Order: sequence, then C-alpha cells, then structure tokens
Amino acid sequence: MPISPNFTSILEQEYEINFLQCYPNGLLKYTDLCNIFQITAGIHADLGGISFSDMQEHHQAWVMSKMRLEIISLPKWKEKVTVKTWIKSLENSRSTRCLELYRGDEKLAGCETYWVAMNTQTRRPENLALQHEHFTKFPEHDATEKEVQKINLNIDFKAINNYKVQLSDIDIVNHANNVKYLEWCLNVIDSKLILRQKIKGFEMNFLKELNLNDEVVISNCETTYTIAKEDKICFALDLIL
Repeated sequence: MPISPNFTSILEQEYEINFLQCYPNGLLKYTDLCNIFQITAGIHADLGGISFSDMQEHHQAWVMSKMRLEIISLPKWKEKVTVKTWIKSLENSRSTRCLELYRGDEKLAGCETYWVAMNTQTRRPENLALQHEHFTKFPEHDATEKEVQKINLNIDFKAINNYKVQLSDIDIVNHANNVKYLEWCLNVIDSKLILRQKIKGFEMNFLKELNLNDEVVISNCETTYTIAKEDKICFALDLIL
C-alpha cells in the first residue's frame, strides 16, 4: 500500500474500553492492553506503508523479540483512552517501537517493544525490504523508565502447568500470537495479584515460535515464568511488582 496522506511519524489512536476487555473489577485486562498496543502499532505500519501486507510481498513479517510494559494504572470500562506510538530506531532487520497509553493528559502506561523483520519462508531474520526513511526516528524519546531487558534464566524453575497450543492461539503469521504467551502465564498466577493491581509491569522475552498443537510446560521461580517446549525455553516473563 502507498503511504497514507494521513501518515505522521507519531500516531495518536483513540479507543473506548468495552466490557469484553475488562476483568471482573471493571479494569482493562493486561492482555487487552497489549492487544491495543499491538493493534496501534499495526495501524501506524499500515499508514506508513510497512504493513504486514506490504511486507508479505517480500515474504517478510515483523516478529516481536522483547517487550517491556510499565503500568501506572489501568483504565476502566467505558473510559476513552489514547495510544501514542513512534519508532525509536529502525536499522537493518531490527526495530524498537515505543507506545504510551493516556486518559486525557494522564499517562497510564508506557511500553517499549523490540522487533525483528523475519522472512516467513526461511524463518530467518533479514534486512527490511521496504523503504522507511519517511518515518522520523526518535532515539531520545522513551516511553518507559528502563529499556527492554534480557531476562535471567540461570535459576531453578519448577513446572506448574502443562498446555497444548490451540487454534485460537494462532495468528495470521501462523504461530502463537505474542499476547497468548502472557495470557497462559497470567492464568496460573494468583488472581489477587491481578485483581488488586499489584502488578506494575512486565518484562517479556520471546525466544522461539510455537505452533498449533505444540505441548508446552509453564514453570516458575519467584517473579519469573517460562514457557518451554521439549525443555527449550520459548518465552520468559518477569513480573514487575
């Protein structure tokens, strides 16, 4: 698709929180916050001519590698919010994108995401085939207090649950959507931490793809959770409490 006449290097997208996106306490689910961020990133890519459809002409797609989410507070059902997003850096096959969630002028959450341009046939990273010079990059404009981090996995984990990847977990790139990994972990966490807003953020590392019918083991050590297939860690999550 051509670059939209409405394209801007910083996008602001409005949403109204609906009841399907909320926990029983009326607050936006952590997973749906991630979904809103992912949708906004997709809209910005569409407007800028580097969308999934554009990339598929070159057998490419953006795949998330790391994500850090810092939460001040969560919006409630029926509240209107705005997501701002911009590209912090984009070079060769790597890109860092920032996002922020606002209610009016009040910042509610910040997010930094690290992406890799992946060839969907070879499943290997490669330089982005599309032009992106029209995107102004903002290397000094951060959305989070800390940048995305590599999670320490050199600790003893204890298996707490088994899971088999379902069709509902699979996205358009034909692997488990990145938000699903977080969802599986949150489903085995003490619900009081979630409903009482004790979680102030998440550090996530996406290490290997998972596909339909893959059988995985969810393990835990203190605030860190992993998802592994055949003893190889595919995803790591560290709670920020």
